[in-house]
Order: sequence, then structure tokens, then C-alpha cells
Amino acid sequence: MKPEIKLIPAISPEQSVICILGKERIPESLRLNKTEKEYALKQLRAGEEYVFINSYFKCTYLVKVKDDVSNYKTREELRKTAFKLRKLIRSNDHTELAITSWDAYKGAIEDFTEGLILSFYRFNKYRTKEAEDEKKNYPSKLFLSGDVDKADIDWLTYTTDAVYLARDLIHEPVNYLTAAKLASVIQKTGKSAGFSVEVLNKGKIEALKMGGLLAVNRGSVDPPAFCILEWHPEKSLNKKPIVLIGKGIVYDTGGLNLKTGDYMAMMKGDMAGAATVTGVLYAVAKYGIPIHVIGLIPATDNRPGGNAYTQGDVITMHNKLTVEVGNTDAEGRLVLADALSYASKYQPELIIDVATLTGSAAVTFSNQAIALMTNADRKYISLLEECGNMVYERIAELPFWEEYGEMIKSDIADIRNIGGHEAGAITAGKFLEHFTKYPLIHLDIAGTGLLKKDDFYRLKLGPASGLRLLATFMKMLTADYKRKK
Repeated sequence: MKPEIKLIPAISPEQSVICILGKERIPESLRLNKTEKEYALKQLRAGEEYVFINSYFKCTYLVKVKDDVSNYKTREELRKTAFKLRKLIRSNDHTELAITSWDAYKGAIEDFTEGLILSFYRFNKYRTKEAEDEKKNYPSKLFLSGDVDKADIDWLTYTTDAVYLARDLIHEPVNYLTAAKLASVIQKTGKSAGFSVEVLNKGKIEALKMGGLLAVNRGSVDPPAFCILEWHPEKSLNKKPIVLIGKGIVYDTGGLNLKTGDYMAMMKGDMAGAATVTGVLYAVAKYGIPIHVIGLIPATDNRPGGNAYTQGDVITMHNKLTVEVGNTDAEGRLVLADALSYASKYQPELIIDVATLTGSAAVTFSNQAIALMTNADRKYISLLEECGNMVYERIAELPFWEEYGEMIKSDIADIRNIGGHEAGAITAGKFLEHFTKYPLIHLDIAGTGLLKKDDFYRLKLGPASGLRLLATFMKMLTADYKRKK
């Protein structure tokens, strides 16, 4: 369970505490005795990242901020240190823990707390017995004291809530999380956060002639769903909405182009883009960001059963373009394409899609960067890059030159859903570009969105990649709109 965060004016003498130090000085407020202080200072001067002192009546954790790297990296190192401390904290079985700072940069408390909370995440829904290392608990309450205000606490609470929500969705197996169940969870999330949700069933999807979504769904016994999420506050600062689109493939076998070996093992997480978009809408609505945001989530599984679509099929899409199927495992771009063309009805200022789309992106950037392709104004990319550095969900741009479009030309249809072996991430982006005339940012989270092992507080399987990036982008965009007014 996620810990509750509370702001307190001061830390009491008996509270167990984490103190983030900007200098090798220990405040008197921690009430350490002479021996404890000497030990702590000796360890810190020796280069230790943190020092633990177990006093008779409380525990004290001292964390030294690194001062030899840039601000963005300093913030990230503090989050990583929080991850490293998580096992020690659990071993002490705290019910509550205070976090404060001394001579550290403004925001240090929030950064450390964020890393700690994201490191605490566990998905134990289906466990009938506790593992030996889980018999002790993480603290259920975190008390923050220092240079932090209520708005900081609210943002930290809502964004970490959103990450937990998204991670829960990604971890759910498909025998529970069908497309219909995903839609149901999104509806409940909208109700709790305050944004509206409309779910289009298969009949409505057929009426809208969403050929890509319907084709991918043909091999499944479960119907597809198309979710429309909307946050539209009365005093929105943008005249035209920002549209977010998340890939909602709740399980991807590859279809008739069946995945082999270990490639199918993590495919319950192929809806990580949908989870991210849901989480962003949650954070934006709960915090009350005055921006009109729409989320579109096309959802289905991709299986080889029944009347499954085949390599060589020609599909007529929502925008009437025809697509030759070159590979049934290139299904994500087909469902996203229908959502992109549907988004045109809103005349959006900007469209951002997020998807675990291509192995090519993972091979290119591993788990270190989100692959980005775009035809949008550079002001959005600059802001997205800044936000990516802030939360350390960094973007890396790939070229979007028109020549790459030549690689997906078809002999019998308007385009193919796959190019050759080269430039796979880019040709996937070029495919999507055919389905909208509005500015597009395409985020491929294949490398960062599904992890085989923990990357510090980005925990294995589904860390909810891109969620903190896009939520922060929406928050920063608010300031940009206000400046223009």
C-alpha cells in the first residue's frame, strides 16, 4: 500500500527520521550524541552515500547530497539513494518515518520522497503467502518537514498515486484485464479523479469504421473497447485541447506472426501506453491543472485465433486510408492510427501518443531514453526535453525525414504497416503520421516501459514510463500559457 504523505511543522525528538544533508554538518535538531555525530561525520567524509544510526529510541538516516554533478543529476542521484535505502528501511519495520533536510537544495525533500515511494511499490494482489523478505513493512506514513508547501505535497501525492495506478494496470494478467475490464477501471478512475470517460463498444467502433482496431481484435474472443477520457475545466488556458493517445494492447501474442521464445513473456504490459495516459489524466485532474486534455485509448488483445487477420490482408482505416498488413505483430500502430484519425474531430493543438511500439527503439536506446519522433513546433520539444531532465525520463529524438516514408509504401494499398529491417522505430512513426494533419509527438517507450529487472526506483516489468514526464509537461505548459496571456 502506498504511504500517506503529510506536512508537519517540526520533527519531534522521538521520531525516526531521514535527514538530507547539503553539507557535512549535522543539525542539533536531530539530537544525536557526541559519539553518534563523530561516527556519522567520519562515514560521510569517507564518501558514504548514507549513514544509519540506531539509537535506543529511534532510527536516524543521514543522506548526503552529491554536489559534483549537475542539478538534474543531483536530483536523480537522490532518488536512486532512496531506492538503495528501501531494504534497510523495511528491515526496521517503521509504521511512520519523518523526512527533512539541512543545507540541501530546495526540492531535495520531495525528490528523495518521490524516489522512496516509487521504490516501495509492490504488486501482491495474487499472493496467498508473504515472501520471507516481505514480512516486515514499509512505513504507512511519511511526515515531511522543511522547505515544502502544500502544493508540493499535493503534486507529489497525485503523481505517485498515478504511477501506482498505472503500475497496477500493467501488472494485471490478461485473464483479468481484458479490454472491457481496462475500460471499466478507467471509468472508475475518472469518477474518482474528476474527469469524464466515455467507452465505445464494438458496435460503435464498427459504426465508426475503425478498421485497424477491428482487424487486430478479430483473433480474440473478447470485444475491443475505445475509451475517451476528458478533463475540461471551466477556465481552461488552451483554446484547443492537447490529445494524448495510449496503446491499449492488453496482451500481444504477435497474432499469426506469433512471437517466439521470451518475446511474449512480458506482453501483458503491452498496454503500458494506455496505463500512462490514464495516470496522466488522473494527476492532471486531481491537481486541477487548468488545461483541456483528452485521452484516447484503443484497447484489445492481439491473438491468432478465430478469424485472425493475416499477413497480406488489406485494411480500410477510420480515415479511409488502406493498409497492407506486412506483419500481424505490428498491431500497435494499427490501433493507434484509428485513434489518431479520430482525434481530428477535436481540432487539437497537439497530439502526443505513447506506446510500447517497437523493438527497434529498445535496441537503439535500451532503457535509458524514450524514443521521440515529431513534426511539432520545437517549443514543445524543448519543454518536453526540460521536463524529461527534471523527472529523469529523458527523451532522445530520431529523425522524421520524409524519405523514411518511402520504406512503408505498398504495391497494392496506400501504405504497409511495416517497413524493412532498418529504421523500424522511425518507419513506425512515419506510419502514424499518415493518420493526422495535426502536430504529432510520437513517444516509443518500448525500451523504458517494460523492464526485465529494476532500474533503481523504476521497478521491473512496468515502471509507468512517460507518466511523470507527461504530467510534468502539462504542469509546465500551464505556466507557458499564462505567460502568453
